[in-house]
Amino acid sequence: MTRPKHKTLATWLTFFGGPLGLHRFYLKGFGDLLGWLLPIPTALGLYGIERVQQFGQDDHWSWVLIPLLGFTIAGCALMAIIYGLMAPEKWNARFNPSLAPDAAPAQTNWFTVLGIATALLIGTAVLMASFAFSFQRYFEYQIEEARKISQ
Repeated sequence: MTRPKHKTLATWLTFFGGPLGLHRFYLKGFGDLLGWLLPIPTALGLYGIERVQQFGQDDHWSWVLIPLLGFTIAGCALMAIIYGLMAPEKWNARFNPSLAPDAAPAQTNWFTVLGIATALLIGTAVLMASFAFSFQRYFEYQIEEARKISQ
């Protein structure tokens, strides 16, 4: 018999380890392809941050790469919210099919609610920051190019 998957642990693991695919490995095992692919946009986003530190904010590749990290973090925060809000019957049917529909691993507690609130707060902030960074750099670039043309 496999070990039961706990909703609270999955919620926090999705929030903290989601960009590395840790929640996918916990819930679906090491054979999960998406779990192995999730670190790619995370690594590319971190490389974008490194490029900004190395080449400055005018580096065009960083404008594309940094939001990958932000969107991955925000997407994992959204999944943490979805897992945390999932009904116990649905959770056990999906991840613990051998257990009763109202078994303890699927129950919501205050630590689950705290994980949902944290994921909502941080995920929203990261998503908005990713949009703001991308659009700000894009529009500043457009203004610079327009100045070059007008001179």
